Amino acid sequence: MEETNFVLLWKEQYEKIDQSLVINKQLLKEVISQKAESALQSLIRFKTRGIVAAVVYLILLGMFLFYAISHYSSSGNYFILSIGAIFLINVKALYDYIKHLVWTNNIDYNGSITEIQQKLTKLQLSVLRHSRFMVLQFPFWTTFYLSDKWFPHSVSWDYIIFQFLLTSSFTFLAYWLYKNQTMESANKKWVKTLIEGSGGKSIIKAIAFYKELETFKQVS
Repeated sequence: MEETNFVLLWKEQYEKIDQSLVINKQLLKEVISQKAESALQSLIRFKTRGIVAAVVYLILLGMFLFYAISHYSSSGNYFILSIGAIFLINVKALYDYIKHLVWTNNIDYNGSITEIQQKLTKLQLSVLRHSRFMVLQFPFWTTFYLSDKWFPHSVSWDYIIFQFLLTSSFTFLAYWLYKNQTMESANKKWVKTLIEGSGGKSIIKAIAFYKELETFKQVS
């Protein structure tokens, strides 16, 4: 009889502990979700400012481009091609900013942890791809000021060599940055700096919060 009571008491205590763990996990999930949502608020502000800045920037670039095309002469070919490429790259940047803002606002923090982590990982990957794509404009900032009225026939060989080395180095830099910015290298300091510069710092924080929750679940 005493042994039966002991078993019942042990079972009751075990159920209480189990219920306590479930409650603690739920409370921890709520706290983690609040912290993640708070961290991503800075991303929302960052992307909102980015959208406004990108629109203004594209308007200015568009005005310059429109003027060059409407007053076309062969001397403006370098300018038109270079600014045109920069314009298109920044149109993609604007699209990315809007997409990231929509994705961030659509995260359901009351949903499953797995789903939230998947959305955060998807967002982080998209920010990485955005950062990779933006470096492709680097070479065009070394050619927009050229004109076939004076380049290359009216300049010295020293300047031609300088211009070639300048454009080549920026082209190589863009290629190298594009190639080496991957999820596999995301923990490297320089890659992390570029991702954070594109708004990824908040996402990294949010992902870290949910990793803490996963660690707690495994331990408990």
